[in-house]
Amino acid sequence: MPPPQPTPTPSFNPPTYPDLKDKVVLLTGIGQSGDPDMWGNGAAAARVLAANGAKVFGCDLNLSAAEHTQQRIQAEGGDCTVTSADVTKDADVRALVEACLARYGGRIDVLVNNVGRSEPGGPAEMSEQAWDRQVDVNLKSVYLCCHHVLPIMEGQEGGGAIVNVSSIAGLRYIGKPQVAYSATKAAVIQFTKATAVIYARRGVRLNVVVPGLIHSPLVGLLAEKYAGGDLEGFVEKRHQAVPMGMMGSSFDVAYSVAFLASEHARYITGQKIVVDGGITSSTG
Repeated sequence: MPPPQPTPTPSFNPPTYPDLKDKVVLLTGIGQSGDPDMWGNGAAAARVLAANGAKVFGCDLNLSAAEHTQQRIQAEGGDCTVTSADVTKDADVRALVEACLARYGGRIDVLVNNVGRSEPGGPAEMSEQAWDRQVDVNLKSVYLCCHHVLPIMEGQEGGGAIVNVSSIAGLRYIGKPQVAYSATKAAVIQFTKATAVIYARRGVRLNVVVPGLIHSPLVGLLAEKYAGGDLEGFVEKRHQAVPMGMMGSSFDVAYSVAFLASEHARYITGQKIVVDGGITSSTG
């Protein structure tokens, strides 16, 4: 019997968190590459947060990709503003934060750090440039956004919540050589835990969502990198790697992001939610 297909969201019916209404959310990586009819993790998170009444200020390196997400959210009545930014550069992040503050009344209630980059290779094969690119995108971006947003959250009434997006590659080897990606995504988890303790009495919570194999628009690009363009075979291999027999949806990730951003998670900080269909609990 073939494995069940990943479950798309046939009718969009997200969980409801009333406290998210009118909250200002700064979200990185709101665009996506690949199938424009699918939703990437960042786009899906923006959609869920906007559906809860949050005001989403999103950025992406690719402005047209960000605008595609914006148009889809606005078509559903959501409040979404987007801009282009390279979140590996301090000047861009500073400008991004200032633009968000100017647009939405001088506060940032939620920060979602969602960008990521994966390139194949072990330490002997990988070039220094490939290593540095992944360190910058996966880890430095989290530092820079927190560097500029934490003082704002600490100084405003109500504090704030930060949700970082990591990967199960930061928890275990997942079958392909991607040492820089694995190392940096592991670092994001520890960055989150350590910073959460520092800010625990300052009104700011930090948590991390750890996705497993997700059927997002990125899958097509990963098939080019790791499977010679064999998308069908790559998708099937990913299904078979999951104990539940299927990859997850970007909305599985987005729902965890929204929960951690909400007051329903008010007593949760320094923790991770692993969204992986059981992979990291299995011997594989």
